[in-house]
Amino acid sequence: MNQIAELPAITEETAKELGLLPEEFQDIKRILGRTPNFTELSIFSVMWSEHCSYKNSIKWLKTLPKEGSHLLAEAGEENAGLVDIGNGLACAFKIESHNHPSALEPYQGAATGVGGINRDIFTMGARPIAQLNSLRFGKLESKRTQHLMKGVVKGIGDYGNSFGVPTVGGEVYFEECYHVNILVNAMSAGIVETDKTISAISYGAGNPVFIVGADTGKDGIHGATFASGDLTEDSENDLPSVQVGDPFQEKLLLEATLELAETDAIIGMQDMGAAGIICSTSEMSAKGKSGMIIHLDKVPTRQENMKSWEILLSESQERMLVVVKKGREEEVNKIFEKWDIHCEQIGEVIDDDKLYFHMNGELIAEVPADDLVLGGGAPVYDREYTEPAYIAKTKSFDITTIDVPEDLEKVALKLLTHHNIASKRWVYQQYDSMVGTKNMITNKPSDAAVVNIKESDKAIVLTVDCNARYVYSDPKQGASIAVAEAARNITCSGGNPSAITNCLNFGNPYNPEVYWQFVNAIQGMGDACKKFNTPVTGGNVSFYNQSMIEGKEVPVYPTPTIGMLGLLEDKSKIMTLDFKNDGDVIYLIGTSRDDINSSEYLHSVQGVKHSPAPYLDLDEELNVQNTIRELINSNLIQSAHDVSDGGLFITLSECAMPNELGFEVQSDGKIRKDAFWFGESQSRVVVSMKKKDEESFINELKKSNVAYTKLGMVTKGFNWKFDEFEIQDASSAKIAYLGSIESHL
Repeated sequence: MNQIAELPAITEETAKELGLLPEEFQDIKRILGRTPNFTELSIFSVMWSEHCSYKNSIKWLKTLPKEGSHLLAEAGEENAGLVDIGNGLACAFKIESHNHPSALEPYQGAATGVGGINRDIFTMGARPIAQLNSLRFGKLESKRTQHLMKGVVKGIGDYGNSFGVPTVGGEVYFEECYHVNILVNAMSAGIVETDKTISAISYGAGNPVFIVGADTGKDGIHGATFASGDLTEDSENDLPSVQVGDPFQEKLLLEATLELAETDAIIGMQDMGAAGIICSTSEMSAKGKSGMIIHLDKVPTRQENMKSWEILLSESQERMLVVVKKGREEEVNKIFEKWDIHCEQIGEVIDDDKLYFHMNGELIAEVPADDLVLGGGAPVYDREYTEPAYIAKTKSFDITTIDVPEDLEKVALKLLTHHNIASKRWVYQQYDSMVGTKNMITNKPSDAAVVNIKESDKAIVLTVDCNARYVYSDPKQGASIAVAEAARNITCSGGNPSAITNCLNFGNPYNPEVYWQFVNAIQGMGDACKKFNTPVTGGNVSFYNQSMIEGKEVPVYPTPTIGMLGLLEDKSKIMTLDFKNDGDVIYLIGTSRDDINSSEYLHSVQGVKHSPAPYLDLDEELNVQNTIRELINSNLIQSAHDVSDGGLFITLSECAMPNELGFEVQSDGKIRKDAFWFGESQSRVVVSMKKKDEESFINELKKSNVAYTKLGMVTKGFNWKFDEFEIQDASSAKIAYLGSIESHL
């Protein structure tokens, strides 16, 4: 190979400016056997960033359960998780963050997050059929929050609607800790025939390497490094690190890719997400134990005179790297030409284990592929951690210091309009939920999204869940609750939980208290995933979600967002949450307790900021969920809705609002009324049934040995009566619930 031209000396200070530690700079010199040039140092900077290497998290990620008989790809081995759903089909699904870009440029940050996660799906040969998202902002009263929220929602809607994939579910939370560093987590799922999946791998000396899709520009350069640092007052200077998306280009790329997948011309393919060309070339080569020669001057560029390292590190959207079988080049070119998509050969595979990057005939970088990537030579750290001081406050909370309010009707109405509980209609009405005609819950409210698998009796069930206040209060218990609630939502919709993908949003891993939150959350997540037999298929770690406020680092709540996939074997068994008929009987399945811990009621009405996470027993939770599935399969219930944010009263009102029905219910006299109606103790589900099925229903419950309580009945008038309290003509309450968020926007 050619010798690398003499370049200015690189110092430890240069490495530090690129986010590398002094010891990492020494490791790079050891790996190369010399001092790197600027391009090579930039390569290591992005590939060894937290965003790409998971260097501060991989030790603990490896402890999560990753095995299951229905898994078709190991966690992290492919662009997305892949789960066998029977009938020769598989579901590819994944969730990822786009937090820092969205905090700086909300429209493009959110839009390109949607584009990137969809590319992860269709690069595996799967057609995306559903999108979800999990969003977190500061207080909605803030003008900054309103600006960011409008931009994020419009970015998600414009990209997803134009791309032609329905947004079928999600969640939105508001909390002061997200004021500067918002969270934007995007999830996508797609369907592929199991014998037509595409791997992110490269091998076979002489096989050509193509870049396909959009031209390469200067947007997103060092984006992975940018995502691995703090947001500060100077972060607006990093706007070039935010990518620009084009959903129409992505739609063409999707169709061309899926047509190519119908051939056997592909060796491997990978989306160019974080770190662009260098990430795709190194990860594909390392997986296939091969190398590549790449000519960067052959890459189609959007701007003139781009430097080699700019081309190499650009995160311009709608691009993929494809390794093709030698001799099939013309066939591949014709497919992309048909769809009016750039398709340029930029190199070839070699037997060497190194990557050689040339620019105008000059060798500008020579790096070993395996030393760049996770599982290879990328560093792995075991950080110190210590319990945060505030945990002592949460443990010291005493419910007896809180008086039960006299006017629970007033509390109920306040919670109904709280921004974390009120309808997110303003958000979801901007998303196309019906394109593709696969969404089965457009007019049927359900705890999770149910997406049709055409020409099959089956449907997939999807949800995203995490109450970050619970995780802040008790990271281990809170993360277990996030998994349990996701499983409960899928169960209440008629599905059987299958696997999860996660998006782990935390502060600075070098902060021992933040790292303690992370370690404990991983442990809690692992415990719950083992209990529900929902292995982890992959996902995303997003550290450095914090803000410098008056010289002090303020991290967001630890937010391990759970994206869960379930399978509905018989789509005629889909279950919805709405009460159906006057006279139906209402039961609560599960145990209510004197528990108001970390509830929205305690936090927002009583003003208590520190308390433990709500009660959860995983065995009890599993028993409740198994019972709910039996009741659904036996056709014994008309509706099912889990008790979560806001407690039992909110659950009942959400069941009553769709068909404008009433309810008349009584609390358990052994439990505090505020805990009974507004507590968020887990493992509880509200169900309704026809009066004629009540005896069979009770017999089924007795067999399951699960706790249950008869609450009351559904009534014809739109009046809600709970104990001695009554909300007459709930129309105004419904209007307030539906309009609470949009009144600020």
